[in-house]
Amino acid sequence: MQPSSRIEQEDPRAAKMRLRAEALARRAGLADADHAEASARAAQNAPRLLHYVDGRVVSLFAPFRDEIDTAPLAALLWSQGARVALPVVVGRDLPLLFRLWRPGDPLEPAGAYRIPTPAPSAPEVVPDDLIVPLAAFDRRGYRIGYGAGHYDRTLDQLRAVKRVRAFGYAFSCQEVAAVPHEPHDEPVDGMITEVDVFSCGGT
Repeated sequence: MQPSSRIEQEDPRAAKMRLRAEALARRAGLADADHAEASARAAQNAPRLLHYVDGRVVSLFAPFRDEIDTAPLAALLWSQGARVALPVVVGRDLPLLFRLWRPGDPLEPAGAYRIPTPAPSAPEVVPDDLIVPLAAFDRRGYRIGYGAGHYDRTLDQLRAVKRVRAFGYAFSCQEVAAVPHEPHDEPVDGMITEVDVFSCGGT
């Protein structure tokens, strides 16, 4: 059975769980040196999609476990005049909010997973561009997250009121042939990896 036909016959949620587990296993298999080198290369590739970011609010994410390291991209964005923000989880079924993160600002572990987050005193901002974490992705811009749906709700809310750009940010080993998508899934406009960048039609 071909992978695409297998996905078509699976329940979408079951297929997502399987693809997520397979992609995360590949990501976890990266050696530390490969992880660091690939993270640096991805940051170097990012301007090919982001282009001019001076004065724009760009939301990053603080890496969790073995996610791609966003520190090189943060340094690049600051050097190009972007206003960098980080997401804050405010509730299980609520969209994310975003707080400004400036060079040297301390980050505080927050939430069940103790993910580094700007202090509550940091200004709240609305992103123009979002760098989105993921477990797996395909060439159409569909992604598999970690199951909470925070970014789907957030993108739906933001896209209803303004033009925003969303880019997935991950290692190339997390790519899959096809992500089964459901009505609530919000695709990204492009993908950035250490190997390539590509538009998914929304940029």
